[in-house]
Parts: sequence; C-alpha cells; structure tokens
Amino acid sequence: MPEAQGLTSPEKGPGLAQRVGLPTAIAVVIGSVIGSGIFLVPQKIAMTLNDAGLIIAVWLFGGLLSLAGALTNAEVAGMIPAAGGQYVYFREIYGTFPAFLYGWTTFIVYQTGSIAAIAVAFAEYLGFFFPTLSSLKVNFGLFVMPEVGIKLVAIGAILFVTFVNYFGVQFGGFIQRLFTSLKVLAIAGIVFTCFAFGTHTGHLYTPFFSKVSFQGTSLLSAFGVALVAVLWAYDGWNSVTYLSGEVKDAQRNIPIALVAGTIVVIIIYVVTNLAYMYVLPVSQIAHSRLVAADAISHFFGTNGAALIAVAVMLSTFGTVNATTMTTARVYFAMARDKLFFKGISRVHPKYRTPHVSLIVQGIWASLLTLTGTYDQLFTYVIFASWLFYALGAFGIFVLRKKRPDAARPYRTVGYPFVPMAFVIVATWFVYNTIVTDPRDSLFGLGLVLIGIPAYIYWNRTGKFHSSEGSS
Repeated sequence: MPEAQGLTSPEKGPGLAQRVGLPTAIAVVIGSVIGSGIFLVPQKIAMTLNDAGLIIAVWLFGGLLSLAGALTNAEVAGMIPAAGGQYVYFREIYGTFPAFLYGWTTFIVYQTGSIAAIAVAFAEYLGFFFPTLSSLKVNFGLFVMPEVGIKLVAIGAILFVTFVNYFGVQFGGFIQRLFTSLKVLAIAGIVFTCFAFGTHTGHLYTPFFSKVSFQGTSLLSAFGVALVAVLWAYDGWNSVTYLSGEVKDAQRNIPIALVAGTIVVIIIYVVTNLAYMYVLPVSQIAHSRLVAADAISHFFGTNGAALIAVAVMLSTFGTVNATTMTTARVYFAMARDKLFFKGISRVHPKYRTPHVSLIVQGIWASLLTLTGTYDQLFTYVIFASWLFYALGAFGIFVLRKKRPDAARPYRTVGYPFVPMAFVIVATWFVYNTIVTDPRDSLFGLGLVLIGIPAYIYWNRTGKFHSSEGSS
C-alpha cells in the first residue's frame, strides 16, 4: 500500500497507509455529524421558535452554513492532503503556534470531551434496557460517585472503538460504514413510519411563518438561540480531514466526501424534522423529552421508546467510532512535528495505525468520562471551536494570496462569497457566545491559553520539524 503523503522518513519509520476509500470517507462525515442531536435538539428548537416554517428554516440555514464551511475546507484539503487535517492547515497558513493551540484544544477537551459525552449518551440509552446501570453508585467516604454503571459502559465503548481502530483503519472504516448505514436506516425507518402511518388531525405544520411570540425577545435573537443548537447538531463535518493522509486519492476524495456527506446530513435533518411535525404539533414537540419516541409511540405504543433507544445507540456508537478514528491523527501529526509527546508519533509496524495516539486519546476521554466534567468543559470550549472554524475558512484567502500558483484540484464554489459568508457567521457566533455567556467563554479561553506554556516547552525542547518538510 502507498504511504501517507509526507509522513515517512528513515528517521521517523513507517508512515500511515492510504487504505480509506471514498465510501468510508463519506461515512465518516455522516457518522461524525449525526449523533444524538437529531433526537434531542428538535425539542429545544421548537420551544425557542414555536413555528414550523422557522424550524425548517433554521435547520436549512445551519446546514447551508455547514456546507459553506465544507466547500471552503474542501479546497484547502485538496491542496494539503496530510494526516492531521485542520492542524496541518493551520500550520501551513498561520504557523506553528495557532496550529498547536488548535491541536491542544482538540486534545484537552474539544474532541476528547465530545467522545466522552457521546459515549455517555450511548450508555444512558443502553440503560433503558438495563435500568440498574443508572442506579449504581460508589461511596468513597469523602464523596459519592453516581451512575457508575453508565460511566463504566461509556468507558467500555470508548476502549472498544479504540481497540478496533488500533488494528487498522480498514477495520475501523468497516465499523464506520456499518454503523453509519444502520443509523441512516434507523432514521429512515422513523421517517417512513411517520409519513406512512401518521395522522396529523388538522395541525399539519401549523403555525407556519405566522406571527408568534418569542417571550420578549426579537425574532433574530430567537433564531440565533435556535441556531446554536442546530450548529451543535451539525458539528463534526470537518473530521474526515484528519484522515487525509490515509485516504486514497485524497486530493479528489476528501473534497467529495466533505461536500457529499454534508449534503446528505442536511437532507436527513430536514426530512426528519418534517416527519416529526407531520405527526406531532409544534407545541407538543416543544415539551417532548424525546421527540422521536413520542412520534412513533402513536404506532408502536411503549415499544416505540425501545425502538428509539436502539436507534440512538446505533447513532451514538457510530459517532464515537468516527471521532475516535479521525481525531487521533491530529495528535499524531503534532507529535511528528515534535510539538507533542514523542511516543504519540509512532506508527504500528504491522497495522499502520497511530496506535499510541489512539491509546492516549482513549485513556484521556475515559478519564473525562469518569470525572463527569466532560459536558461542562465541552460547553466552555464550544466558542473556541467556532473561532478555529472562522480562522480555518479565512485561511482560503491567505492561501490564495500566499500560494497563488499551487495546484488546486478543487476550487471553492462561489468564491469569495461562500467562504466570506461562513467567516462572518462563524465570527458572529463566537461574538454572540462571548456576549451572552461571558463566564463560560472566559473559562474556555483559559483552557485554550493553558496551551501556551506547553507550546513554549515543546517548541524549545522538541526542535520543531514539520512532518511535511516545511515550517
């Protein structure tokens, strides 16, 4: 097998192997994005907007915004097909310091916290069938650790997918294709059931773009609040770029995967919300703890909740696998640049995976799960993730000026308007988060800035060397 571009040298040993095909790359995009959001977020959006037309509009707007980001990232990904994706892009565009802060934030909480949170969601829905999981607790005398069963199952899921991906990206890719297919089929089943057997008893999609009350706030403000939840549901579309060094014909296939995968997710999200609202009034969705279960309980009674639990378990497990498989490549690339722990740069001589990076990531995500702080930490840095999104998209303008003659297998459709629109909205999102939640934003900024002394240490002692041969 050919080796991942630019990641093999006599000094560094074997590189990653290009064993990921286009179907797996598309499955990674879909699987990384669709987790528990489509089952949980509709309730919050319905409560905020209380209008069917606005609900579909915010899902479409969030999807098109994510597509703008995917279209923009696709050009950069085609230019720089290297393991580590976004980290490598930052390094090439802005230099090592911003790149390190991105990788640091990704490791310390952003993606590892996401792995922990989604694994816990998987465990909680498994608890539907095994109620004792949530009731187990351990008393250490000074403190009591609640829901030990849930945490242990979540850690088990994290370690299992780590184990799977340790033994090859092909094995992990097979699991990803399988669970992405299963989750899409499960959601398709929900949609089909709602449209085929649902009765709307006169409420169909009402109110629809009517004059609704937003409880003292403006329409724009309410739309913005709903958009935050929607963007959380769409998050993860860029994860496939981390695998760039292992994707066959990456300059062609990564852009296709980014765009095709994001479009598929938009269609799934919009159609699923239409199905929910075909069966349930918007007012009922706004007060539904689990809208999908309420929607199909009309047809399957109490068994409907069990079916939804299975659907959520399939969806979340696939997302844990996708995030675990892709994100480990970021720390691997950092270590190969001598900007992270040296051992993380190792490639397994037989399986050609960043096995040490996978193990370290799995251990850290498990610790976050055990401490129970993952959710709050993730909330702290969500604004930082969109700051990096904005910087990443703006990088297309930097590269167009910095490397005007570089080969661009794919050029962003609608340039410069598409990337500029994404940069503007992403910047507004960061600003709005800071203004509306300054305390959490400051904590998040602190978590990011803790990386500064770490960068100084590795930059001085590691004698930075770009894995692509440039600094």
